[in-house]
Amino acid sequence: MTATAIKPSIKKTSVKETLLTPRFYTTDFDAIAKMDLSLQEEELKAMIAEMKTDYNRNHFVRDEDFEKNWDGIDGKNREAFIDFLERSCTSEFSGFILFKELSRRLKESNPILAEIFHLMARDEARHAGFINKAMSDFNISLDLGYLTKHRVYTFFKPEWVIYAVYLSEKIGYWRYILMYRHLERNPEYQFYPIFKKFEHWCQDESRHGDIFNALLRSQTSMWKGWKAKLWSRFFLLSVFATHTLTVHERADFYTSVGLDTQQYDREVTINTNNTAAKAFPVILDTNHPKFFPRLEKCSDYNLQMSNIDQNINNKLVKFFRKLPLQIAIFWNLLCLYLIKPIETEELRGVVR
Repeated sequence: MTATAIKPSIKKTSVKETLLTPRFYTTDFDAIAKMDLSLQEEELKAMIAEMKTDYNRNHFVRDEDFEKNWDGIDGKNREAFIDFLERSCTSEFSGFILFKELSRRLKESNPILAEIFHLMARDEARHAGFINKAMSDFNISLDLGYLTKHRVYTFFKPEWVIYAVYLSEKIGYWRYILMYRHLERNPEYQFYPIFKKFEHWCQDESRHGDIFNALLRSQTSMWKGWKAKLWSRFFLLSVFATHTLTVHERADFYTSVGLDTQQYDREVTINTNNTAAKAFPVILDTNHPKFFPRLEKCSDYNLQMSNIDQNINNKLVKFFRKLPLQIAIFWNLLCLYLIKPIETEELRGVVR
């Protein structure tokens, strides 16, 4: 019997809450049920047929590569990897909860959406369960049932859900595929077998993103007009800022797999932005000379605030120490939002 088999496993019932922690969402289910899908109905039906094929049904299986003692991964690398797994599991499980509830609520009123959300929930549950099982190799796991009942849910309007989930799935694709390609070229950094699963994993993410692209394109107001352009810029910037802050805050993990944190963050952002040209009326100008420097300033300020949280206990002192940093982050994000965006009509069909 291996050493890991006899060690007690810690079952976590909570995840440390920060601004960067993956959220659990709810929405106006009645409004989604009434959505007119006629502009994209045939495409959505084709996507249902593809999802039913379930190309990855036999992929997420723990093979002999997992049957090892993982005590050799220790110190900062172990802590950083567990944190990566925990965030990933929470994010996937959040998607499962949202899609499952959408499927349940729409079963009678909108069977097409109900079925497609059911199939996406299947994928997200598979991902979350696989990651949680991986965490158990390090003697820890998340109590997903407890999280379902006790986690705070954030309300998002249906159009916000569509914008946000589309970008979440597409940025997830680029995060996984870029890391997978890097580890294929540099196998010496592939210290745990879950990395080998990322190629198929990101295919699920991309398919889910394509489904939300079809939902977005079925609603003319979401891709035509000045409001659509403003919301597109807002969600693009929100997702990219969150990614930059998260990646730099967890630089230890990316260093442990041989990635340059700044380069990886920039590549993920640029590729996701270009992909969004297929869905959004505008994308951000990531080539602007101030774009990444301002994003990375926000990351620096966020790291300073984390340091204040760790080293100062007095709430009043902490508030006044963090306030100028929060203002600086807001100012830099506002400046980024005001950079002239790129109209995508002429780009559509050129980028993937």
